[in-house]
Amino acid sequence: MEIDKVKLKEKINSVLSSMKKDFSLMGLDIKNNNGTKLLKILVDKPGGITIDDCVHISEKITVHLEVCDLITGSYRLEVSSPGVEKKAV
Repeated sequence: MEIDKVKLKEKINSVLSSMKKDFSLMGLDIKNNNGTKLLKILVDKPGGITIDDCVHISEKITVHLEVCDLITGSYRLEVSSPGVEKKAV
């Protein structure tokens, strides 16, 4: 089953908005890595994002993805900052 990136992006943006910390989705990439999907999410906020922010976002998104069942099968989630040089997409 193909992943609906539009619905996935909408769900992630909804989760980020609900956290009320001014998080912005800066990038979303899905790759197949030896049968396991790799979901990479780049998030930022004014003043920068911390490792604790990434952990908290990862926990929230994981719960929501499991409930809405947008990704079938096993997957790995990576949440990180886009870095200093990265611009919004």
